[in-house]
Amino acid sequence: MNSPLIAFTFPGQGSQKPGMGAMWQDHPSWELVAEASKASGRDVEHLLLEATADELKETHNSQLATYVVSMIALDAVERVGVDAAFFAGHSLGEYSALTAAGTLSFNAGVKLVTERGNAMKAAAEEMPGTMAAVLGLEDEQVEMCCNRCDDEVWVANYNTPGQVIIAGTVSGIEKATVEAKNEGAKRVLPIKVGGAFHTSLMAPARDRLKKALTETDMREPSNPVYANVDAKAHTDPADWLNLLSAQLTSPVRWRQILSSLEQVGANVFIELGAGTVLSGMSKRTLKDAKTLSVGSPAEVDKLLEELASVRKDSQEDGDHDGEVLYAMERLVISPCAGVFEPHIDVTNGGEVKRGQIVGTVGDTEVKSPFSGFLQGLLALAGERVNTSQPLAWLRINS
Repeated sequence: MNSPLIAFTFPGQGSQKPGMGAMWQDHPSWELVAEASKASGRDVEHLLLEATADELKETHNSQLATYVVSMIALDAVERVGVDAAFFAGHSLGEYSALTAAGTLSFNAGVKLVTERGNAMKAAAEEMPGTMAAVLGLEDEQVEMCCNRCDDEVWVANYNTPGQVIIAGTVSGIEKATVEAKNEGAKRVLPIKVGGAFHTSLMAPARDRLKKALTETDMREPSNPVYANVDAKAHTDPADWLNLLSAQLTSPVRWRQILSSLEQVGANVFIELGAGTVLSGMSKRTLKDAKTLSVGSPAEVDKLLEELASVRKDSQEDGDHDGEVLYAMERLVISPCAGVFEPHIDVTNGGEVKRGQIVGTVGDTEVKSPFSGFLQGLLALAGERVNTSQPLAWLRINS
């Protein structure tokens, strides 16, 4: 395969299970649990070690527990020098992705996730709903099934080809289930949740969360984070205020995110946190990508072995366009479509400072979100580039 270009992905609510923190107790990254308890005012250690399955099904518990486990796994892989060129998270996992990219501090992430869980729990109690997985239909078919129902039901997640999640009122889900079966769905599986997440029934939670977001300091990410709302890369912290609040009432476009990452060259997808749901989705959606997961200390060692193998294979295949893009390397990504004009010395090895203008795409300035040394431009002067297309390749300062 080509040189590894890594994307870190982070799971959302539903990946949690009792005792999922036990295997991390003796790992140095476990220190994050005490920090999370202090920031949230919750006993996070209890959630990760002693909470029952029923406790963890509660939205406000599952979200906080899942986020913290992802952050433990992230910390563990960063300690051994593995980093990513891109970040994305499924629903709740978007907060993990933003923390991984440096847009949110860990404490800010804990506080937002805590508020998000509480807000969604309250909204579900105010406007009850449920969800179901539709298997074997195209996205457009599921959308039509929902539209044909004289009730409140919508697509909530575009997960993989042939797997779409719908959400709405109990009666809306029942009607959409009938429509989907008549349309030829292989199966429609109820999901045991207490709310219609990612639909307009979450509007009260969106309004409550937006207040918390406006009070949160957000920084420019180290590398692009792909948003659930539009499946596009975003590097402007101001964008995330609206994206994170809109996410609660908009469908998760995970299938489209995977496609966007594939288009910019991501070929190693590493799921960090509880379970392997996203790894399974990547395998079903992406034909040529390497999919890995880290949910325990033992899997950190396995990850290093797998990455070493991938690197060796790429070198044996004659791919020597630089070393593997993890740990010390970054890409500067185009924020929009247009004609690229470089504004830096194209001599390889030249220093690039954080915030320095790398070039322009149309009338938009493209600034480097990090300091480093130029390894090469990935777009030519005068070339028309697309949104999220890599423009420059840097080795960051050690």
